[in-house]
Amino acid sequence: MAPDSPGGPLPVQACVGAVVLDARGRLLLVRRRNAPGRGLWSVPGGRVEPGETLTAAVAREVREETGLEVRVGAEVGRVTIPGDGVVYDVADFACTLAESSAVPVAGDDADAVTFADAADLDRLSCTPGLVATLRGWGALPA
Repeated sequence: MAPDSPGGPLPVQACVGAVVLDARGRLLLVRRRNAPGRGLWSVPGGRVEPGETLTAAVAREVREETGLEVRVGAEVGRVTIPGDGVVYDVADFACTLAESSAVPVAGDDADAVTFADAADLDRLSCTPGLVATLRGWGALPA
C-alpha cells in the first residue's frame, strides 16, 4: 500500500530493474542521467509503460539504457521507493545477456554504463540501498 499524503495515498508507479551479470560475474550498472538518483549508479530499469508486461519492460529498459539484449528470468526481489509525489514499486529480475561479447553503450536516461565487480561496487556512488538490497537477495558479484 502506498504511503498516505495530506491529499490521500500517493499514486504508485510500476517499475522494473534488471540484475544482469556478465560471464565474469560482474554486475551491469548505469549512471543515471535523470532524477531520481541523477549521477548515481544503479541497475538498468525504469517505468512500465501502459499495457506492457514486466518482462517486456525489463528487456526494453536494458536495450534503451545500454544497447544490450537480454533474456529475462525470474523476479529476484521487489522494493518500494518513495519519490516526489509518487511511490515507485520496483520489481527486479535476473537477466542473462543474449550475446556475451556485446559491449554496452550508454543511451536513453543513462550517461555511462559499466560492468562492476565487487571492488568496483565499493568505490562507485550507487543509489541509496542498492548494494545492501542486492546483497540481501544474493544477487551481487562474488
